Amino acid sequence: MIKTEGLYFRYHDEKDEEKYALKDINLHVTDGEFVVIIGHNGSGKSTLSKLLNGIYLPTNGKIYINEMDTSDEALIWEIRKTAGMVFQNPDNQLVATIVEEDVAFGPENIGLPSSEIRKRVDEALEIVSMTPYKRKPPHHLSGGQKQRVAIAGILAMKPKCIIFDEPTAMLDPAGRKEVMKTIEYLNKKEKMTVVHITHYMDEAVNADRIIVMDEGQIVLEGTPRAVFSKVEHLKRIGLDVPQITQLAYELNQIGYNISTESLTVQELVEALCQLV
Repeated sequence: MIKTEGLYFRYHDEKDEEKYALKDINLHVTDGEFVVIIGHNGSGKSTLSKLLNGIYLPTNGKIYINEMDTSDEALIWEIRKTAGMVFQNPDNQLVATIVEEDVAFGPENIGLPSSEIRKRVDEALEIVSMTPYKRKPPHHLSGGQKQRVAIAGILAMKPKCIIFDEPTAMLDPAGRKEVMKTIEYLNKKEKMTVVHITHYMDEAVNADRIIVMDEGQIVLEGTPRAVFSKVEHLKRIGLDVPQITQLAYELNQIGYNISTESLTVQELVEALCQLV
């Protein structure tokens, strides 16, 4: 679904010509995969998201979305229909005064007939559990609800892949939970390819694969258990680990012989019970 080859990117206003926001990124995301990208501020993860959607073009290297080259201007509209994008602030994506009109905006712009638009809007709102709010003004909704409407607007375009660029960063815990439930539903039930960029480690626990970025490069990747077990490595580059993994690590440090690969409360409880 997504492939990058020797990807480099440098901002045009960067005075230092040797300063790259991304350096030699080689990435492969398969159809239906749930990939989470983590990294501290300035690591390059949000820059990468904008390259995957064709908002930016590579300085060097190639990006292919479903085998389409993002540097081919003739394909850019098809690329953006294939790989939709949800940004950090939902207010920047909501354009209409009524929820269902906002979700209809994309399909209307590609000239679909009214009957098909109606069908897509209803389906998208149902998927994100926002049907009861379809005639509400977006500004009456909570942050989590607004973000789910923004997701519905992307779903109505029927993409094969959705890129989420820190979609929960501006939400309270309840809103974060709503949005993460929706993201995981899209991947597991709707079989959509998901690339989720976040700085919340607990949002990566259920991913198929985690990619860790630092200073514009991929420095670590693997399953959540494999990545989060590298507690010291992650801390050296300014990242935390899920609370359960951190607790397991600290218990291990003071002499309790338990695995540092625990990701859930139940797993840690079982590991501790084996010591009794």
